[in-house]
Amino acid sequence: MNIAAHLTTPIRLSLSISTLALACTAAFADPQAITVVDASGQPIASAAVSVMVKGAKATAPAGTSADMVQKNRRFTPTVLPVQTGTAVSFPNLDTVRHHVYSFSPARKFEIKLYAGTPASPVVFDKPGTATLGCNIHDTMVGYIHVVDTPYFGATDAAGKVSIDLPAGEHKAHVWYPAMGETTPPVELALKTGAPVTLRMK
Repeated sequence: MNIAAHLTTPIRLSLSISTLALACTAAFADPQAITVVDASGQPIASAAVSVMVKGAKATAPAGTSADMVQKNRRFTPTVLPVQTGTAVSFPNLDTVRHHVYSFSPARKFEIKLYAGTPASPVVFDKPGTATLGCNIHDTMVGYIHVVDTPYFGATDAAGKVSIDLPAGEHKAHVWYPAMGETTPPVELALKTGAPVTLRMK
């Protein structure tokens, strides 16, 4: 009798069940409407909303990527939320060259004067907010907000965002540029189902 084989079978079965459970949780995620408003009830645009879900992986799968575009001498979008471990490219769609940089503790980097898309993306490997600038165009400002969850999005001009979430009670984190890059996100309770309004104090 192969005792070792018999002893390891329950462990393998347990791991398989856990993996299946996580896959089922992701499969049953539904769109959740979220609106972010200020203390007076006015919508907050370009707010990064992330939702902490138990069992969700903090780091993005290998190969996850995103784009922070430069167009009309602006960063588009103004706020780009990404999951930790995401590789971000900086395509320049303008007819002038840009020199993109960040001096933020969350991710320091510099892409010197260039046109087109740089060959190597920048990997954002820890949570936080990186403020972006351009050495050539001082009015260009953008933000990459890095989160430890796969559930996130940015609000539109009406302060609205839709995020696919598994049913239940979770914690939502909200950050927007007026808070400053070193200010941690505000944590608020979120229960899925009906549309949710998150009010910032």
